[in-house]
Amino acid sequence: MPSALPVADPAPADGSLPASAVDGLGERPFGMYVHVPFCAVRCGYCDFNTYTPGELGSSASPASWLEGLRRELDLAASVLGSPPAVDTVFVGGGTPSLLGVDGLSSVLDAVRASFGLAPDAEVTTESNPESTSAAFFAGIRDAGYTRVSLGMQSAAPHVLAVLDRRHTPGRPVAAAREAFSAGFEHVNLDVIYGTPGERLSDLSASLDAVLSAGVDHVSAYALIVEDGTALARRVKRGELPAPDDDVLASYYETIDTALSAAGLHWYEVSNWASSEAAQCRHNIIYWQGGDWWGAGPGAHSHVGGVRWWNVKHPAKYAAELAAGRSPAAGRETLSLEDRRVERVLLEIRLAAGLPTDALDPAGLAAASACASDGLLDPSALAAGRCILTPRGRLLADAVVHRLLP
Repeated sequence: MPSALPVADPAPADGSLPASAVDGLGERPFGMYVHVPFCAVRCGYCDFNTYTPGELGSSASPASWLEGLRRELDLAASVLGSPPAVDTVFVGGGTPSLLGVDGLSSVLDAVRASFGLAPDAEVTTESNPESTSAAFFAGIRDAGYTRVSLGMQSAAPHVLAVLDRRHTPGRPVAAAREAFSAGFEHVNLDVIYGTPGERLSDLSASLDAVLSAGVDHVSAYALIVEDGTALARRVKRGELPAPDDDVLASYYETIDTALSAAGLHWYEVSNWASSEAAQCRHNIIYWQGGDWWGAGPGAHSHVGGVRWWNVKHPAKYAAELAAGRSPAAGRETLSLEDRRVERVLLEIRLAAGLPTDALDPAGLAAASACASDGLLDPSALAAGRCILTPRGRLLADAVVHRLLP
């Protein structure tokens, strides 16, 4: 089941934003997230806002979703007044590659029509390796996509089975090579570690496969057992053990060592890249508290300290827009203190670190204590930045709690 939306204030039917939110818009990087809510099957660990054909029935389709998307993008351009050219586009889901070349081309055409793209825009789509091909990559590259993110998760068949992933173990590497052959310079592979039954040898095989693909970006996430998922039900019944924190920490260190040795270095706790150019600029907008519009069912947006989120079901989403109303289900206006707290939560995860001027006096004292405990780099702290040490990355959430007493 998709996770529940937050509870907050009602959103205005016309989608309007306070003047303060759009003040300075365009002076900061502006991103566009497009949520594709369709999947062929639901993976057992996933609580994203996605729907299989059986779950949707005849209530929604890619065609009705795309029409709704076009309407939302036009609404967004109107709400923002003089909309900035988009610096980054990220098409996620769900399984965007199920739209095929024509569908993904139409998505990007809609963004261009309503906003326009900056000359050096980063345009990413997520893809399931099984719904891609050499022709698919060539087609979306010609359409204007510059970056591909492929869900690999593991190279071990028994690990994929626990996760309910349907691709064959070798397909992600083959897909990455096809993307490079099609002219993509930037290709990411996603890995999940700590799945029940995953051995160190399984993780090592996955890392070997990742490195053999020659990708310039890797995202590696510890498995989280989300409430309401099939995986959570299996763990609750005792069919599978819950992920072990000590194993997760050990596996993270294994990943970091292998990727660093191969020339991919961490720039965010769960992300490694071969160069600054290979880093995901869209995600950096999130981590730095920037501006982005999230279009599609259940998508979240943030502009100038105002955050909102759309209704989740594709049929409801399309119906609201067809009726001339914003699809937003709720929103909140962040106070200055809210924004400071979120800055600490997010920027501490970056290799560039968090400026100490984001901390209050108690937080500064906690930062010094964290440096003494080996969680923050003492020399960086002396220079005015909080940068996690390797041990600090393993305990990043605990560091945040200490910096926000």
